[in-house]
Amino acid sequence: MSQSNPQPDYAKLLKDALLEIREQKAKLNALLGAKTEPIAIIGMGCRFPGGANDPEMFWQLLHQGKDAIAEVPRDRWDINAYYDPDPDAPAKMNTRYGGFVNNPQEFDPHFFGISAREAISLDPQQRLLLEVTWETLEAAAVTPEALAKVLTGVFIGICSNDYTQNLFNQGEERIDAYLATGNSHSIASGRLSYLLGLTGPCLSVDTACSSSLVAVHLACTSLRNQECDVAIAGGVQRLLSPVFNINFTKARMLSADGRCKTFDASADGFVRSEGCGVILLKRLSDAIAAGDRILALIRGSAINQDGHTSGLTVPNGPSQQAVIRRALAASGIEPAQVSYIEAHGTGTSLGDPIEMGAIGAVFSSSHSPDRPLIVGSVKTNIGHLEGAAGIAGLIKVVLQLQHDSIAPHLHLKRPNPYIDWSKLAIAIPTDSMAWVRGEKPRLAGVSSFGFSGTNAHVILEEAPLKEQGSRGAGEQGSRGAGEQGSRGAGEQGSRGE
Repeated sequence: MSQSNPQPDYAKLLKDALLEIREQKAKLNALLGAKTEPIAIIGMGCRFPGGANDPEMFWQLLHQGKDAIAEVPRDRWDINAYYDPDPDAPAKMNTRYGGFVNNPQEFDPHFFGISAREAISLDPQQRLLLEVTWETLEAAAVTPEALAKVLTGVFIGICSNDYTQNLFNQGEERIDAYLATGNSHSIASGRLSYLLGLTGPCLSVDTACSSSLVAVHLACTSLRNQECDVAIAGGVQRLLSPVFNINFTKARMLSADGRCKTFDASADGFVRSEGCGVILLKRLSDAIAAGDRILALIRGSAINQDGHTSGLTVPNGPSQQAVIRRALAASGIEPAQVSYIEAHGTGTSLGDPIEMGAIGAVFSSSHSPDRPLIVGSVKTNIGHLEGAAGIAGLIKVVLQLQHDSIAPHLHLKRPNPYIDWSKLAIAIPTDSMAWVRGEKPRLAGVSSFGFSGTNAHVILEEAPLKEQGSRGAGEQGSRGAGEQGSRGAGEQGSRGE
């Protein structure tokens, strides 16, 4: 008699299949979660014009509505020899002003293991970047030894080469063995990795004025892709040569009175400035596990390009809209959830209406006159830091979130008539206004656009309540951020209607 074949255990097969589906779903969810995990800012450092040599001093400047612009100091160039109010005057600039960080030659090379001879050819941008990065690590209570034990990336925005020009002007016989390493943009980031013993991704970014915010975007992407576990991101700029001031004068880019009059009818260009800003980043889960103090979160970011426009440096409104929408999508949030935008806001007659139109196209339908979107620009305080402009705006927003207050936007006397304010649910805060924590987290966007055509936008969220420490908004009440912000804007701001 033949033996019959055993019947399959269909119940077990089904159970195993369901278990496999659950495991694959869990892996997929983990992968998707990693790609969208918020990035924690656990340290900040800065040197900005007006004596803003650390974040707290920067906040005092912003909160008090100070204008940090000054006449070009003698240690840069002789402004009397170069100034002429006629922008067509050969070899002249039509402004006497700028935003400056004092004492570019002061530097302790031995602290960073650099010889005095090498330091002579070391670009002051690299010097400033070394100092501010070190201060950022100190603020985050992170040692170089700890960073060297994990994959740490370095992402730096830098676009100026003034010092190289000055060295070349001294004559070829003055060229030494350190000129290339002292002035190459690649070494600005590479020297940090070398000094600190870091082995994660390391790159310098030059997309002109959007460089530092693009660097932040790339740092966040690298963290989410597990290419690094910690990231140093920021930007630096030094003004040491009159050459580009002359160039920008001929291109009609500079403001004659040396002020960024962003969104004002008198906007006639920007004022060039210098400085450095650095932030230290981790994935949120890692920051919480390590017990790091979280200053704010980066929910998402995006970059894109203007493509073909009516001119190489002419902004593209639809591209600006697109980069904001992509950053919102990457963050998983809706426009209505955003209550503040830190605009690129250079104060040019062409750029301001284009940018405000793009912001309005994205946000006006989700806001209203009694609940407007608040828009400001740090350039009205400290000028345009070009390669470091985006990180300056980002640090400003983090400070506003920490201090539950929106700083005043300066130089707005008569709103730009080429902006159709009646169709925009937008307010400009001409006075300091409250921005307190509510039931839902406060969210803000930061824009940075380069004349290269490369655009960047970052979405920031306030730190989790338990991370706020003694300065937490929980001690100051729990009224809705959008409600309080809108009310403050309506009373103190100017919508240009």
